[in-house]
Amino acid sequence: MPRLDQINSVLRGAVGSFALIALVACSTGQEVSQSAQGLNDPYEAQNRKTHEFNKALDTNLLRPTSRAYAAVVPTPVRTSVSNFSKNLSMPQVVVNSLLQGNLENAGTATFRFVLNSTVGMLGLFDAASEFKVADVDSDFGETLAVWGVGEGAFLEIPVFGPAFQRDAVGKVVDLFTNPLTANLNEPETYISPTTSALRALHNRDRFSSTIDSLLYESADSYAQTRLIYQESRRFKITSKTTNTPATYEDPYEQ
Repeated sequence: MPRLDQINSVLRGAVGSFALIALVACSTGQEVSQSAQGLNDPYEAQNRKTHEFNKALDTNLLRPTSRAYAAVVPTPVRTSVSNFSKNLSMPQVVVNSLLQGNLENAGTATFRFVLNSTVGMLGLFDAASEFKVADVDSDFGETLAVWGVGEGAFLEIPVFGPAFQRDAVGKVVDLFTNPLTANLNEPETYISPTTSALRALHNRDRFSSTIDSLLYESADSYAQTRLIYQESRRFKITSKTTNTPATYEDPYEQ
């Protein structure tokens, strides 16, 4: 009888293969210019409905919960939980960097993980930043972009928000690509998703004024969300896939 870890390995491989096939199929004929003005939103009608669902979810759950979390839990504790969550994701950054052939990024992510896991007490403190180690990030959506897969159409995903089709597939694959958490047993398997959720609440409170302005003060919050996501994501992808500056400015690079 096959062991559980063998079954998990097969399932991860199957999910990854299916995701790649589905992505290539759905992105065929839907390539979009990489300029900031490029727009590929054939599912806008459905996307707008999903956006309203996500907006209602924020109004009734995420925003009030993040405020309660901030009111009850001291800032240093919330910061430490977020640091811990981010540190857990570093092995996944290493994997994606290696898949992209980016050895420098992989080495930096490995060093950050080791330093924060030791000096930073399992990642509760960001010791790596104190030692001026560069903060790096990567995901499977970026890996697909490096491999030449087009971004596909714009989507608004329930709960998870905006994404290109390529990056939506990347989000699914990333659930299985972290070697640190992939084979944990209960109850340890709940540590990563729980701390990730708390990190999301912390960030929702930290950036509440910006998010509230976008969602509740914009004339068209869907169009504004789409524009900001496109510019930010394309800026990040361009910096990973080329050695030349992006042709547009990242609105978050201050």
